[in-house]
This record gives sequence, C-alpha cells and structure tokens, in this order.
Amino acid sequence: MVDQSVVGRRFTPVTAHVEPGRLRYFFNTLGETNPVYRDPAAARAGGYAGVPVPPTYLFCLEMMDADTPFEFLTALDIDIARVLHGEQSFTYHAPVVVGDTLTFRPQVKSVTDKKGGAMTLIEVETAVVNQHGVHVADTTRTIVVRNGGAA
Repeated sequence: MVDQSVVGRRFTPVTAHVEPGRLRYFFNTLGETNPVYRDPAAARAGGYAGVPVPPTYLFCLEMMDADTPFEFLTALDIDIARVLHGEQSFTYHAPVVVGDTLTFRPQVKSVTDKKGGAMTLIEVETAVVNQHGVHVADTTRTIVVRNGGAA
C-alpha cells in the first residue's frame, strides 16, 4: 500500500518534441477542424507563434515519449490491475506550439486514503518546461488504487 513517504518523490523527466504529424493525427482522431489548430497562418492570426496544442495533448505527449510510460506504478509497487484514472487537469502558463521541445518533470504531490483504506488516491503533478526554460504548464493526474481483495 502506498503511504505518505512517497510524497515529493520525483520520476524520470521526459523530453518530447511537438511534431506536426503526430499532432495532426491527434486532431484527426478527435475530429478537431478548427483552422487555428491546423493552419499556421490561422494560428498566427489567432495570436499564436505557431500551431498551438490543445490542453489534453500534453498528457498524451508525455506518455508517448516516456521510455517507461508507467514508471511511477513500478516505482511505487502498484499493480496496474488495481489502478483507475481518477482525474486530470491542466494549468497553462504560456502557449505550447508545434516545434517546441518540452521537458516533463513528474512528482507525487499527495497520497490520500479513502473508504477506510479500501482505496488510495495518488496525485502526480508534472511541471512542463519548453526549450527556452519557460515553465509553460502544470498537469495533474489523480490515480485511484484499489487496496486489498481480489483484483
């Protein structure tokens, strides 16, 4: 069972390049047709330095480019069969656009037991910095771990 001793624990940083092809595939999958997300001229007209990424793309980018996408589960000895994705949030401090190279630095922010220890909520916050050292975003995900009983 995961306890308070893991709060503050950091995991391997992930570096990812925002590539137009992968982003286009993401938009096609979502059915996104807004020209700001597809046309550099429309993006510039919208006030962006380049084609921006949508808020949820950072989560995908971090997972796609991680050498070990579920490193925190292994590091904290959590069985993936007991895990549910509880919540995801994004706080942007600056735009992220095609061509950026991002570094993701995840760490455990909190551990909370619920239902008399039947489940544990683990909050992982990831600071995202671009190639210029600008802190562009923070992502937070809450992982729910079912404790005890059959998987």
